[in-house]
Amino acid sequence: MGRFLRSTGAIALAVTVLTGCATVPADPDGTLERVQGGVLRVGVTENAPWVELSDGGDPSGTEPALILEFAERLDAEVEWTPGSEATLAEALEAGELDLVIGGFVEDTPWTEFGASTRPYVEAGTAEGNDKHVMLAPLGENAFLVALETFLDEQAVS
Repeated sequence: MGRFLRSTGAIALAVTVLTGCATVPADPDGTLERVQGGVLRVGVTENAPWVELSDGGDPSGTEPALILEFAERLDAEVEWTPGSEATLAEALEAGELDLVIGGFVEDTPWTEFGASTRPYVEAGTAEGNDKHVMLAPLGENAFLVALETFLDEQAVS
């Protein structure tokens, strides 16, 4: 009887683990699902040539161009929100933004407010090479994986 119970318990555990794996990566707040066919809320801070802001116009530069392509893939409209790094990082943490861009580099101090992507491009500077990242909501792993997959497919230079 004990052997039967252990086997049954092992099967129940295996089923639980396997069904749980089917939902990884997941977004606890549903970011990817909400953005698909909806609105991608992007915070932008000026840092040319990565992001350039003009009065009244949409942002331009390397990263806005990438985000427009990413949004197209998700069948989403982009809503741009300009601001300082600190303001945008707080808005990201509060769930008011889905993404923050602005030429952030791998050692950005804003990772307590958002998850950084893997570096998607290296750019040479006088001090060496900067590895550029973007910021997404903490814990929204399905959205982060979709963004990183998209960035991995791009040939950014």
